[in-house]
Amino acid sequence: MKITPINDRLIQLTRLRFVNAYLVREEDGLTLVDTCVPRSGANLLAAAEQAGAPIRRIALTHGHGDHVGSVDELRGRLSDAVPVLMPEIDARIHAGEKVVEGKLTGSWPKLNTVPDVRLQPGDRVGSLEVIPSPGHSPGHVAFIDTRDQTLIAGDVFTTFGSIQVSNHFYLRFPLAAMATYDKARDLQSARELRALEPALMVVGHGPAVVAPTEGMDRAIAQAAG
Repeated sequence: MKITPINDRLIQLTRLRFVNAYLVREEDGLTLVDTCVPRSGANLLAAAEQAGAPIRRIALTHGHGDHVGSVDELRGRLSDAVPVLMPEIDARIHAGEKVVEGKLTGSWPKLNTVPDVRLQPGDRVGSLEVIPSPGHSPGHVAFIDTRDQTLIAGDVFTTFGSIQVSNHFYLRFPLAAMATYDKARDLQSARELRALEPALMVVGHGPAVVAPTEGMDRAIAQAAG
């Protein structure tokens, strides 16, 4: 696992060169955002140990397997006092409910872990505010750090080569578009995240981008055709 400190509050953790999770530093410890692919648990815990603080909560942007892949492993290794938080609609999908029409895209692995909290728009996870951003998955959320306007955008955008919206095929990283459930809603979510005026953007796939708004504008214009 590659460990990349972004700033004093944020550490990027990368598996297989293209799947990111994040450690967000809070006063009481760390929030782990997403859990990478399966069998990443030991590496994620080692990264937290290296950061010098315990994982206090696990917050998920959405339910695809490259984001929830190590939830069950971490649940077994961490105290039951460490809650798992998942967006409401994606949690219902993992619970076996039929809550959307049509065929789901992306990987939806069977999870033994039942989320302790089903995230709603406007919820707070430490310093992070939950921002609804459906489209890539039916219940996808992003997180904005209220301390410094860092946007954890999940898979609404990717940043390999350039910032791109995940609603269309992009040669540098085609998997994101292949996994997107509702391409029109994904584009609308991209516009709504851009309106937040983030100072820094990090994503599920690709490097961090400082001052991303111009790049987000170009990506949105391209995605809109």
